[in-house]
Amino acid sequence: MPRDFDPRLLRAFVATAEELHFTRAAGRLYVAQQALSRDIQRLERDVGARLFVRSTRQVRLTPEGARLLPYARDVLAAHEVFAAAVSGRGQRPLLVDVGDLVTTGHQVLEETRRSHPELELVARFHTGLTGAAREILDGSLDASFGRFAGLDPAVTARLSHRPVRFERLAVLLPEDHPLSANDRVPLKALAGRTLYAAAGNPSAAEWTDLALRLFAGHDIRLAEPFPEIEGPEEFMRVVRKRGWWVLASTEFIDVPGMALRLLSDPVPLSPLSLVWRTGLDHPALDALTATARRLAHERHWLDLPPDAWLPPADRAAMREDAGPRAAARTR
Repeated sequence: MPRDFDPRLLRAFVATAEELHFTRAAGRLYVAQQALSRDIQRLERDVGARLFVRSTRQVRLTPEGARLLPYARDVLAAHEVFAAAVSGRGQRPLLVDVGDLVTTGHQVLEETRRSHPELELVARFHTGLTGAAREILDGSLDASFGRFAGLDPAVTARLSHRPVRFERLAVLLPEDHPLSANDRVPLKALAGRTLYAAAGNPSAAEWTDLALRLFAGHDIRLAEPFPEIEGPEEFMRVVRKRGWWVLASTEFIDVPGMALRLLSDPVPLSPLSLVWRTGLDHPALDALTATARRLAHERHWLDLPPDAWLPPADRAAMREDAGPRAAARTR
């Protein structure tokens, strides 16, 4: 048996063992599925044993594959430490825009910090993936969270993303309004209403676009354009002063005097991805994407309700097996 194993083959093994899906593992590694299959077959020849049982419906580890998996992870971890020591990689903190303390992005960031205390991830609290994407491309920001399919195709062509969650959309309305007495507000109940959805904020154009698609055909109007609002305190002040109803998601700040109620009939969703510059090489980004993938599966964040509403481009971009560059091919 050879003493040396190509780290590329071990990465192929670990990714496939964690995904138990060749297409998803190939997307995670930025390789073609055929190339991944060849690497697995080569590693199986090198170790002299089958590592996976494949069928048309599922992929599972063999007993020998399960036995060798922790050793492969240890080898790759050691390889990562050595590469970081040689290049200085990982000494720079990873700057991640999470929007606010209550967001899904912040949950992923905090869980990554908990499970990888040796890494430094610095949070930034701005809003809007459209603006964040520009900063990711110019190198002043490393990663962000948001609606990937809502970006310009010329931008998505240079970015990668990992689907994280379908957040339920909700309406923020006065707590003394009769509709707030219910847990859910049917979309048709908003007919004739005007809702704020970040119109006038160029950094959150993808959110305004999602609102326009949802409101179409329901006689729901978009509030007039308003300059970008920085920070939760200023947002609350403006909302109360102008008497806005607001399109939001379930992961939203508490606004005194306002009630957050789920929208229903159908169930509108806000698709959330972790987004970064293609080719960015940083151990904290690796940890962040792994945590996002794990939480999405553990918490069923990517499960679609049967009566879900989602634009077709978003539905295609959020397929887990579509790969990290998915949305660039679906617009």
